[in-house]
Amino acid sequence: MAVAQNGILALGTASHAYLEFDAGEDPAALVSAAASLAASVKTTGATSVVVGIRPELWARVAPDRAPDAHGFDEPVVGPDGFAMPATQHDAVVWVAGGDRSTVFDEAAAVVAALGPVGHLVEELPAWSHHADRDLTGFEDGTENPPAAEAPGVVTIPEGAAGAGGSVLLLQKWVHEPAWLSLDTPAQEAVIGRSKADSIEQDPKPADAHAARTDQETYGQIFRRNTAWGTSERHGTMFVGFCAEQRPLAVMLEAMVGQDGPRDALTHWTTPLTGAYYVIPAADALAGLAG
Repeated sequence: MAVAQNGILALGTASHAYLEFDAGEDPAALVSAAASLAASVKTTGATSVVVGIRPELWARVAPDRAPDAHGFDEPVVGPDGFAMPATQHDAVVWVAGGDRSTVFDEAAAVVAALGPVGHLVEELPAWSHHADRDLTGFEDGTENPPAAEAPGVVTIPEGAAGAGGSVLLLQKWVHEPAWLSLDTPAQEAVIGRSKADSIEQDPKPADAHAARTDQETYGQIFRRNTAWGTSERHGTMFVGFCAEQRPLAVMLEAMVGQDGPRDALTHWTTPLTGAYYVIPAADALAGLAG
């Protein structure tokens, strides 16, 4: 039976780092080195490590364990020209832990291990803000399934291509400072929920974020978003997992307005990066470890 990487659902971690790599001359060597990292994580350790591989690269090295997925190779563009950029890389390593020191040490070890076979192109330290809030001040992940149901949302089922794995959408968003100039009712209209207790408005504005990403409409995903940045420049790292790519993709299409109004939140926060990664099953990575 395929076994998922347990870091996907390792909730309660306060500190995070996202490390994205491009392969060197031998892309398979990067996969092997990343697989070795995942295979060496101790259950008694203070950090968790999740390894993701560009879908096309994973299909090349493990065609019998590859789901139906593709890289974020083209921007997602709305009818008004608003675009979510494509910044696909070959691998991502997400390190999470209880404090910044342990995450820093593990991230440094990851960079040292993958340096001979890849190039670090993006590194982002992040944190869990007030446990369940993002830097807009609203609760994040309100539509996440309960913990008992989450494995069924994020994990490709047994018997399907890529069983035990998952698909990750990773996007870095920067928030506009002008957001703080909006009063609470105006912010709530943008999000479509109350700020204090996260109750959905009824009815929601058609362009509200809660309407344009409604999981009953577009499909269920599991979000592990975090906050990043400084007091002057900051935002949200969108970390979305699903057993299939389509719900993630259609939500982005809805946000840019391909099937209706553009998501109001995109007037106040801007995507800087965008990539899809296959999160292979732990046993699939173990089989490729050097």
